[in-house]
Amino acid sequence: MKRRTGVLGIVLILVLFASGAYVALRLMLGSPPSIAVGGRIAVLPISGIIESEREFVSRLERYAEDGSVRGFLLEIRSPGGGAAASQAMFSALRDFRERDDRPVVAWIGAVGASGGYYAALPADSILALPSSITGSIGVIMKLPNAGELLRRWGVEVEVIKSGESKELGSLARSLTETERQVLQTLIDDTYGQFVDAVAESRPLSRDSVLVLADGRVYSGSRAVGVGLIDATGTREDALAVAGRMAGLGDTPRTVRPVKRSLTFWEWLLDSHGPGWLDRLGLSVGSPEGLSAVLRYEWQ
Repeated sequence: MKRRTGVLGIVLILVLFASGAYVALRLMLGSPPSIAVGGRIAVLPISGIIESEREFVSRLERYAEDGSVRGFLLEIRSPGGGAAASQAMFSALRDFRERDDRPVVAWIGAVGASGGYYAALPADSILALPSSITGSIGVIMKLPNAGELLRRWGVEVEVIKSGESKELGSLARSLTETERQVLQTLIDDTYGQFVDAVAESRPLSRDSVLVLADGRVYSGSRAVGVGLIDATGTREDALAVAGRMAGLGDTPRTVRPVKRSLTFWEWLLDSHGPGWLDRLGLSVGSPEGLSAVLRYEWQ
């Protein structure tokens, strides 16, 4: 009898250890374990300058595999950011909605403009506070010109390049007219993709979007009037909308990513966004000075 009790005790300890390890692993990954009973809404925050889509997409994929998640609430507080990252978030959410019928509601806090608005577009419904700042549909590129400063200090920049446009965007001189045309073509193409995404996602024709998409910002109330968002309301209102759409009522339970501190090496290598070389404009294989300058960002 004692032997049997001892075996059961060992088994219980192993089960508890395995459960604890599982919970710890899920917390380290930034998502709580799926041990909830019943349905809940997964909250996906989009905050600050958008530099990388990696974390957002990873969270979306993890919660998509969670059987207790019946719907999603995008909690947006972002003025925008990198064009490619914003577009990647839009694409990931759009692709998810094409294969999954769980509802997605977006809510805009103080600001959800440019890339922040772009990321919200695939949602079933978009809400914002009446005074939220949204819109700012456009693309911007800023290229510093420090040529005069370098000359004052007697600094000369020698360039050896493989092609005419490889030095495009150098901070050591002004753009040539040809280079300006190349970059304007890039801006126009990226802008057109943004406009197409709005026309595809909202009940607006492309011509109607073009009228609105001159870079201007709108209050939440005004954005409802022109068709960029669906309604004004608080975060609780948006959560209630998601809850009703998911069949969970006005006050559904929620789950959201667990915040954790970066390790020293994650901070050093900047694994959650552009690397430090990119921030210096020195990425291998890219034109000099053009790293992370093409942005959907409210200015």
